[in-house]
Amino acid sequence: MKKISTPYLLLIPGMGFLFTFFLLPLFNLAQTSTQTPVGGGDTGQYEQTFRFQNYIDAFVENREQFGRSFLYATIATVLALAIAYPLAYAIAFKGGKYKNFMLVLVVAPFFTSFLLRTIAWKQILGEEGFVVPTLRTFGIISESTTLTSSAFAVVAGMTYNFLPFMTLPLYASIDRIDPRTLEASGDLYANGFTTFRKVTLPLSMPGVVAGTLLTFIPAAGDYVNAAILGSPQTKMLGNVIESRYFKIVDYPTAAALSFTLMAAILILVTVYVRKAGTEELV
Repeated sequence: MKKISTPYLLLIPGMGFLFTFFLLPLFNLAQTSTQTPVGGGDTGQYEQTFRFQNYIDAFVENREQFGRSFLYATIATVLALAIAYPLAYAIAFKGGKYKNFMLVLVVAPFFTSFLLRTIAWKQILGEEGFVVPTLRTFGIISESTTLTSSAFAVVAGMTYNFLPFMTLPLYASIDRIDPRTLEASGDLYANGFTTFRKVTLPLSMPGVVAGTLLTFIPAAGDYVNAAILGSPQTKMLGNVIESRYFKIVDYPTAAALSFTLMAAILILVTVYVRKAGTEELV
């Protein structure tokens, strides 16, 4: 009896933490999402009326921000994957004795604040940075074109900030691939592209799925990059939720938007994982 109960006793601290800091706030958020203002006015006070119409109203009023959030998150995830896969491949197979040093460089941005890193991108893409003058010199952009306060800046910031989340799972997955399988593919007269398509990519799919999830999920709810690098025309859903909570003090709408965003992400993730054939990851 003692041996059977010990594992369950060890679960108590973790379950208590999840219940206190996840389930209870989630339950409170669900209650808040169906409330209405007391007296129907803008008093900042709300009462529970179970008005589920809040969800429909919140979605209709902010459907552009919904679409923009998922569009930016998708583009940032694809760009991060395109950058991180060759990087992780090079570290795993070509890093040699410098593997650990290269991995430190990948996680080095985490040593500074997320906020500071985003502000740095505002300077890099600003008039005082080197990107805009260089592009103007080569005639890629006109003299009147700016990169800050644009969708380009928001996506660039998101891609940079979430790149380590894509790189590390990819490296962990690629590093486990036995090099002898790649040599066997060459012995069977497969060229480099065929080896990558038939051997490397399928064996690294768990890392691809994990990396894309770790990148897409926080990117879809991000508001820091859009607030610092964007403009009112590039506002994402996270910005709307932040504004509704702390500026407008419209708690029911903010809660409804939060739940809708969570539900949309959960549906997309479930479909993606099933299509990728890696259900064991979740």
